[in-house]
This record gives sequence, C-alpha cells and structure tokens, in this order.
Amino acid sequence: MFSWMVWTTPVAVFFSCIALMLVGMTIWELKSPTVERKGFLPIRTTRGDRLFIGLLAAAWLNLAFLGLGGKAAEWFSLDGPPSVWISFVASMLLLAFIMRKG
Repeated sequence: MFSWMVWTTPVAVFFSCIALMLVGMTIWELKSPTVERKGFLPIRTTRGDRLFIGLLAAAWLNLAFLGLGGKAAEWFSLDGPPSVWISFVASMLLLAFIMRKG
C-alpha cells in the first residue's frame, strides 16, 4: 500500500509529529476554544490557522533543504549532503515560531 513512498526514519518521525500535533490541537481546542488574534502575519488567525500556515512553511523549508542539499555540499565542501535532521529541526522551530508569534 505504501510501497511508493520511501519510509525512512526522518519521514516517519516527521509524519508522526504532524499526527501528534493534530491530536494535541484537537484536545487543546476542546479544552480551550480559540479566539482570533493578530500577530506578525498580515491576517487575524486562530490556532488552527497558524498550525496550517506553519505546516505549509515547514513543508516548503524541507523541500528547499532537500533541493539545495547537493548544492550546499558543493558550496561548503562537504563529503555528502547535509542530514535531513537539520531541516526537520529547522522546520519544527519555524512552526513553533509561527504558532507562538504569528
């Protein structure tokens, strides 16, 4: 069923984190309903909006990292492309920033 996708450990961790975030956000919403607020984003957003925007930003950051990984190895004279764990940590930090300040 999932043979078309390369299920490496980083991919499994990434999707597990997304599933845990969705479960956590559902519980948080049931316990404490959200209100719209204005952060640095140009629109008023709820927690769910910020999660969606943050997940999109995290996905784009991961794609950019994967696309530029080979070039980064050339630029910095690395033996191989940088670890995808770097992009995972960076994307989770970006997501946390958007959730907190967005």
